[in-house]
Amino acid sequence: MNPRDLTETAHRLAQPDAAQPTQADLRRAVSTAYYALFHCLAAAAADLLVGNGRGPEWHQVYRALEHGKARRACQQQEAMRAFPPEVRNFAETFVDLQGARHEADYALEGQYPKPDVLATINRAGEAIDRFEQAGVRHRRSFAVHVLFKRRQS
Repeated sequence: MNPRDLTETAHRLAQPDAAQPTQADLRRAVSTAYYALFHCLAAAAADLLVGNGRGPEWHQVYRALEHGKARRACQQQEAMRAFPPEVRNFAETFVDLQGARHEADYALEGQYPKPDVLATINRAGEAIDRFEQAGVRHRRSFAVHVLFKRRQS
């Protein structure tokens, strides 16, 4: 799953050609923006352990990433200090957008203004861009942190 494809899909949902987006489209766009981050992190983890191939082993590692474990790793303030700002930004955005996804997918009330949704999508895209700029070493170190660090008390 290409994270950029997901952010483009989120933009299409939030900005349909002919009509005002529905609340369902806007909620789905928020959810899709989060999944762009999730799939970016899953690919970094699979690349770390298996390499850049897309064989069965790579897919198995890719699918092993857990949402809750990833969020908890991103919230470990002490450990996150060791990473450059690009990675810390990605982690903070990951946590925030995971919360936004839960709200968008499960809250029964509330409106999602189009400008707010577009800002969320743009934030996801910028976090992915910055994460990639951090360099392979930092992305891999972060993937190790997410996959293998024990929960801190």
